Amino acid sequence: MFPFITLTDNTITLRAFEFGEENELYQAVQESLLELEPWMSWANEQYTSEVAANFITITRAQWSNGGMYAFAISDAKTGKILGGCSLSHIHPIYHFCNLGYWVRTSRHGEGIAGRATKLIAQFAFEKVKLIRTEIVIAVGNEPSKRVAEKVGAHYEGLLLNRMVVGKDFYNADMYSLIPSDFGLVAKL
Repeated sequence: MFPFITLTDNTITLRAFEFGEENELYQAVQESLLELEPWMSWANEQYTSEVAANFITITRAQWSNGGMYAFAISDAKTGKILGGCSLSHIHPIYHFCNLGYWVRTSRHGEGIAGRATKLIAQFAFEKVKLIRTEIVIAVGNEPSKRVAEKVGAHYEGLLLNRMVVGKDFYNADMYSLIPSDFGLVAKL
């Protein structure tokens, strides 16, 4: 739907994951596995460079058909992968999606997830023409909850049995961002 695009605030850059960087992605995930595994089904001991390569292939194809926009979060100066963020489950009729993020453990506490959230939300509203992004966070995932709160996402309530991670299910806190949060007007 859209060409691959790069977004930056000069501290971080969001860009499509590139073919050939599966080992760097794998290393970032492995570094962060203890923090990711409780909250992300894909983050487990079976995560390999091959799984990372498949993820890159799938997300690039989904980008091309407008089904998902998965961005590598990278350091704007070095290009090193710092994590990932995405717009997924894009609803073609009601114009909303899920917004997700993760940052490698060694770069926690630098505001990277918040910066990425702001950049990708603006992309969602300005380019994808969505009117809402939802940040659904399993109860207990306090770092992700702090990110949503720091970027000014609206807390909308507790969703019962909303998330499944592996064989576990969780209640989830629902947060949202809308175009007016960024001084934009919703347009379809």
